[in-house]
Amino acid sequence: MAKSAKGPGGWLFKEEPTHYSYSDLERDGTTVWNGVDNNLARMHLRDGKVGDRVLYYHSGTEKAVVGEMTVVEGPTADPNSDDPKAVVVTVRPVRRLRSPVSLARIKQEPSLAQWDLVRNSRLSVMPVSAQEWRRIEELSQES
Repeated sequence: MAKSAKGPGGWLFKEEPTHYSYSDLERDGTTVWNGVDNNLARMHLRDGKVGDRVLYYHSGTEKAVVGEMTVVEGPTADPNSDDPKAVVVTVRPVRRLRSPVSLARIKQEPSLAQWDLVRNSRLSVMPVSAQEWRRIEELSQES
């Protein structure tokens, strides 16, 4: 499991659904997660390990956690980039959440106020503590 300062949990990866959605991942079976340019996000991606759990977040107009995936390969250097710091992991879908958990709903949760998703909204790869993961799971069960 990925570790953050708050204990084991997983990761959250963001993607614009018009670029590559969770449905695209379900269709493809696996995908190489690439194109991460921010240094902190790259550091997090480098910390990913095979078997790590990942929340899939649709950015853009949707702004919601929509599914879970898992790291199945990597991290490795991005073979399609001239940037020596570029890194990729390969992920596969695990399951779609029962209900998407919107950023607006997440921001209403005092227990999630310190999460990078709320505090550093531009970050595309971030750790998720065990407590944060559990709360997202609970929120996804609400109708």
